[in-house]
Amino acid sequence: MLCTVKSGSIHYEMMGEGMPLILLHSMGTDHRSMKAWLEPIFNNKRGYQRVYVDLPAHGHSKIDSTVKSTDDILSNLVEFIDIMFSNKDFALLGSSYGGYLAQGIVHIKRNHVKKLLLLAPAIHRKERNIPEKVILEKNHAVLHALDADTRAAFETLMICQNEENLKCFLEEVQPGRRLANRNFLTSDWRVEGYFLSQEPFSDVSCLPQEVLLILGKQDHICGYQDYEFLLDKFPHSNRVIVNHAGHMLHIEQRKTVQQLVGDWFL
Repeated sequence: MLCTVKSGSIHYEMMGEGMPLILLHSMGTDHRSMKAWLEPIFNNKRGYQRVYVDLPAHGHSKIDSTVKSTDDILSNLVEFIDIMFSNKDFALLGSSYGGYLAQGIVHIKRNHVKKLLLLAPAIHRKERNIPEKVILEKNHAVLHALDADTRAAFETLMICQNEENLKCFLEEVQPGRRLANRNFLTSDWRVEGYFLSQEPFSDVSCLPQEVLLILGKQDHICGYQDYEFLLDKFPHSNRVIVNHAGHMLHIEQRKTVQQLVGDWFL
């Protein structure tokens, strides 16, 4: 389905009934990278209408020439939420860059966001404590069969580079990579426009939402050490650091992440 907004359109897919749960994927892929591992959690759970969104400039969501920053991307998403859900309460789950956008949505629509789950989220920090990259497993045979672009992406994102994880990557992440608006994503917008103009939650000391923060202990992209401010900002929050997991912890430690997410949605 497609929703027209001022600076483009938002493509989305809805599953189930109940409180809207808006799902925001990481940069460079599309909503299928979230749907593949999340939908099995809801086989035996009710009460949430899952709203799988293609971020602006990703999947089948379009942007026009006025979109030049994360502020602009966030504006499209907030407009989509206003059109689709008006004054309804909703929950948010964001991964990586989608987690940063989720924080921006909470900042703007805090009175309607009831729960927030952040999975290895980007945050409003230019200086980060990032661990050195480690490779826990590497199957040279399966990597050798990949084209250069796919192999580079897989090796960049994964610390457990085995056949099982590659299968997930090719089925769930790679299709969205083919659709992503690379002209925009590889432009210079990240130099000046990556960070929101206003730091999320900077205007309040604390917020009442229930928050679950799931981080990978070996995440060399976003790290796991710089999130104390979120725990302070949200007194009703929990943080879980998953070992033997990098930035793609929902692939590398899928069962653990699914259990944590499923328990949170009880």
